[in-house]
Amino acid sequence: MDTAKARLSGLVGHFLPSSQGDHNVNHHTLSPTFFLPRAAAIEPDAEAIYHLTANNKVLRRSYIETADRARGLAYYLKKHGFKRVGILAPNTPAFLESIFGIAAAGATNVAVNYRLKPEDVSYIFEHSEIEIIIVDQEFVSLLDTFKRDHPNIPLLVDTDTDATEGELSGPFDAAVLEGLQHDVNTGDKGWEGLEAQAADENSVIALAYTSGTTAKPKGVEYTHRGSYLACIGNIIESGLNYHKGRCGYLWTLPMFHAMGWTFPWAVTAVRGTHYCLRKIDYPYIWRLLKNEHVTHFNAAPTVNTLLCAAREAEKLAEPVRVTVAASPPTAHLFEQMTNLNLHPVHVYGMTETYGPITKGYHIPAWDTLPLKEKYQKMARQGHGFLTSLPVRVIKPELPEGTIIDVQRNGLELGEIVFSGNICAKGYYKDPEATRKLFAGGVLHSGDLAVWHPDGAIQILDRAKDIIISGKLTNFI
Repeated sequence: MDTAKARLSGLVGHFLPSSQGDHNVNHHTLSPTFFLPRAAAIEPDAEAIYHLTANNKVLRRSYIETADRARGLAYYLKKHGFKRVGILAPNTPAFLESIFGIAAAGATNVAVNYRLKPEDVSYIFEHSEIEIIIVDQEFVSLLDTFKRDHPNIPLLVDTDTDATEGELSGPFDAAVLEGLQHDVNTGDKGWEGLEAQAADENSVIALAYTSGTTAKPKGVEYTHRGSYLACIGNIIESGLNYHKGRCGYLWTLPMFHAMGWTFPWAVTAVRGTHYCLRKIDYPYIWRLLKNEHVTHFNAAPTVNTLLCAAREAEKLAEPVRVTVAASPPTAHLFEQMTNLNLHPVHVYGMTETYGPITKGYHIPAWDTLPLKEKYQKMARQGHGFLTSLPVRVIKPELPEGTIIDVQRNGLELGEIVFSGNICAKGYYKDPEATRKLFAGGVLHSGDLAVWHPDGAIQILDRAKDIIISGKLTNFI
């Protein structure tokens, strides 16, 4: 590996104007990949990764080390001409490094849920036209069906150990080293020879597949620009740059889920520490919360409920911000979390919006309300993100493309729709589904909610006290 001085020189050089993208004096292309070499140039020795490996060793990596490994992977992919790269792994350092390395190579990543059945994994990798797969050693068997049908697709197996060379390392580590050597052999350009600032900000950085519960999974197209702006939104809305000391982000949310809601990029942008997790282990999570510098994590209500109920649960000495989404949380859960010094940031979104796109903003006047009423207001899905346009609720059951808002009375039920910078580009190889998604010039969520007089939206899962307009039945 090259010297620290040479590496830093290469990183600084990366910030000079480049002809690779659409750059001029007052404009540059937007890509969140840029955040890794930037972080390494500013604080090369800052801790980027804390991880308990598969061989039960604590691994710590600095930002310069993490940037080097991502750079090595990028040059490996460029050397071999791979443009569509699959990822099948838990929340490991290799996954994080791959997100940056794949994009820096000008390639697209396709991260797949390792909890899926082998046939579903095969479908996604076939549909997305994968050329190579980065896979954690534990989940190689999930690819048996795919490998039988596609024997020429190579696998880069990650052993997830603390070794980068030798018998404990694997093909992924070897690829990183090969890429670094290839960079040396071809001019030692470092990050300047890569695409940390995308050539086209509207090109696809990742395909995030939907769950496919009612139909085949759809590949949601994430652009460099959309990912960048969603990432900036999450930094602000989750307060990643608002805490004592460095941000410490605990990876309870799967990185494969809507690209980890863009938090691989967001945490890196603020030069935070990524506390990677191979699996959800509540005693271990509480140990990290109590003994390490964890300031933030994201989790669904189910995970937070089990975390609050764990035997190890106790009020933390310092507050931790918890971004909560997925199924609508209860006011009782928010009260439980707050009592443990886990402060909820309530967001809502979908795969088609890069994850979160609305937030239940805390209003100081609520602090004077009875606790039950306060937490009920906190449980609303709220308003659109800073980097999005305002969220709307429209009347359902109207002709396709007809957009009429419901009344803002907290009673009339309608469909949540979005528009703006952090709506995905569309569905990969599915123009008809894309047309329906954007019918009428908005992104249709398919979720039903009411719109309150203060502009906040609230998803309701019961018909009590709700008026359903259009052709549906009134339930009040």
